[in-house]
Amino acid sequence: MSWESIIGHKLQVGILQKAISSGRLAHAYLFAGPEGAGKESVAFELAKVLNCETPPDEPGTGSCGTCESCLEIDAFMHPDIEYVFPVESVLLDKSDPAKTENKRITDAKERYASLIEQKKENPFFAPSMDRSMGILTEQVTALQQKASFMPRNKKKVFILSQPEKLHQSAANKLLKLLEEPPGHVLFILVSSRPESILPTIRSRCQILKFSRIKPSDLEHWLNTSHAELRDEMKHFIIHFSRGNLRIAADMANSSAEGSPDTFESMAARDRAIDFLRILLSPGRLPETIAGIEELSKNLGKQEIISFLSALLLFFQDIKHRQIDPERTSFNNPDLRDAIERFVRNFTDPDFYEISTVTEEAIRAIHRNVNPLLSLAAYSIRLKHLLGRS
Repeated sequence: MSWESIIGHKLQVGILQKAISSGRLAHAYLFAGPEGAGKESVAFELAKVLNCETPPDEPGTGSCGTCESCLEIDAFMHPDIEYVFPVESVLLDKSDPAKTENKRITDAKERYASLIEQKKENPFFAPSMDRSMGILTEQVTALQQKASFMPRNKKKVFILSQPEKLHQSAANKLLKLLEEPPGHVLFILVSSRPESILPTIRSRCQILKFSRIKPSDLEHWLNTSHAELRDEMKHFIIHFSRGNLRIAADMANSSAEGSPDTFESMAARDRAIDFLRILLSPGRLPETIAGIEELSKNLGKQEIISFLSALLLFFQDIKHRQIDPERTSFNNPDLRDAIERFVRNFTDPDFYEISTVTEEAIRAIHRNVNPLLSLAAYSIRLKHLLGRS
């Protein structure tokens, strides 16, 4: 990877390039912005640039991507680059590994290794172990110990993913590190919820704000990195992902053959539309309740978010069609007949409020609110807003 391969964020990259060239790089950064904006890919490229052994001659290009240091960073094996994210406490257990009960440790290590592999395949993926209690004190203690040693190359870089999940004691230890930072260590905190980070930690970081990826940047990336995809598939990815690179990369990778029939996200979209039909049909309350229970039981967090995002895009198409009856460009061009029927049957819904409650439901799922309660409350509000309560 090099700076040129970063998707969007030209302003942020420019700020970092200028700081490097002028020797005025901060000792700690907080990369703040929406989930899936590609913040961590920028953090890793910065780590590679600072430790690249054979940097390109052209200034501002970034890392070479081929030297030993760059390859080690790509493999998550560089001794000077620490990547910290919420893990299970069992991984930090110092008990005798010969004990039989430590099969738990082996299983946890396998889950951890699986997350790292997912990160390698999709650099926009932010890992977090399901049974984690957050970023733990032991993890930050390990950083304190490693910060006391000089780097093998040029700079130690500690990348903390989701620092809003720092355990209280871990946050206090990190604060001490940031108060007296070693000159050879760069801290990069990467968060989609910066307001939840301890204010004293935020105040010791230079904040670099990231925005959701623009459709034009997503289109350029798909055209260069996934040229094999059909144009209608690229169009669907651009709109369905809503600027989330993690979702876009997963969608593009899972549809290498470009077949909509086998496309999981399109299947999620169709599931969402079918649920909407049942919800709004008279006399189908038992089916609606059963559908909500099935969704909350069988779908994972990201699948529920994709389900709600699909509804958001469908409502957007309906609103555009109402405003401009001659409109031919839609997020879901294959659902034009369904869009037309909805426009005829629901003449004046409050789409601003509908979008608001859908976004609220997505945020609730992001915050790990009970999915059954979230979907039930959302369904009731949606039916009321569409006049079918």
